[in-house]
Amino acid sequence: MAVDTSRTFKPINIAVLTVSDTRGPEDDTSGDILAERVKAAGHVLAARALEKDDVPRIVSRLQNWMDDRNVDAVVITGGTGLTGRDVTPEALDRVKTRDIPGFGELFRWLSYKTIGTSTIQSRACAVVARGTYIFALPGSNGAVKDGWDGILAEQLDSRNRPCNFVELMPRLLEK
Repeated sequence: MAVDTSRTFKPINIAVLTVSDTRGPEDDTSGDILAERVKAAGHVLAARALEKDDVPRIVSRLQNWMDDRNVDAVVITGGTGLTGRDVTPEALDRVKTRDIPGFGELFRWLSYKTIGTSTIQSRACAVVARGTYIFALPGSNGAVKDGWDGILAEQLDSRNRPCNFVELMPRLLEK
């Protein structure tokens, strides 16, 4: 990361969503890891929720957060696999304004270093939806660490050079 120390860090408001049919609040370790990293980076944990692998429920939660001026970005863990119940990318398709294809590409490249060719089973993705960033990571603790530490920590830091997601936020709704 090329942090420009002459620039001021601008914390953003980040919501964390866990998508799972099997996890509850007491064993949501990947959500816990994300929430801890969001706060440790100096950002505001604006909200946190857990939803079942159900497109309408995920879409409803995302739309509520997209309408909330206190949510700048959403990081999702879970629902990005290949099974019939993995529906997070389909939910993002229903709300997106624009895809961020490089996010999934970079995630799989980073993940390859950790889990080898198994990374091909991930449908990690990211979109902009009505001015809100939404990033979807697999549900494993390792994937959450790879995604946050290897991509989001840098791109959500306003001091990152040569560019970052934060500096684009005021322009996401441009026509």
